[in-house]
Amino acid sequence: MSDAKILKHDPLSETEAILRQDFYGAGSERPATRRAAVRARPRPTHYKVVCISLYTRDIEALETTVAELKRRGYTKANKSQLIRYALAQLDIDKLPPPHP
Repeated sequence: MSDAKILKHDPLSETEAILRQDFYGAGSERPATRRAAVRARPRPTHYKVVCISLYTRDIEALETTVAELKRRGYTKANKSQLIRYALAQLDIDKLPPPHP
C-alpha cells in the first residue's frame, strides 16, 4: 500500500475514550467511584422500600381500585397510598377472633 492511502491517525484507537466520555458519562471517573458516590448519599429516613406478597386477585383488586380513584380525579393515587390508607382505617379490636 502506498503512503498516501495509509492513515496517519487511526480514528478507532480512541473508541474506548469516546464511548466512556460521550455515552457512559464522565471519562475520568471510574464506575466504582460513581457507585461509591451513590452509596455515600444520605438515604431518606421517612420511608423504606419493602416487599410483600399478595395473591394475584388481591393485586388485581388493588390495581382496579387505584384505577377507579384516578378516574374519579385522584390523579396521584397509587398502590402504596391505598395500602397506607387501609392500614390507617384498621381497628384490630373489631377484627373477628382467629380460628382455632
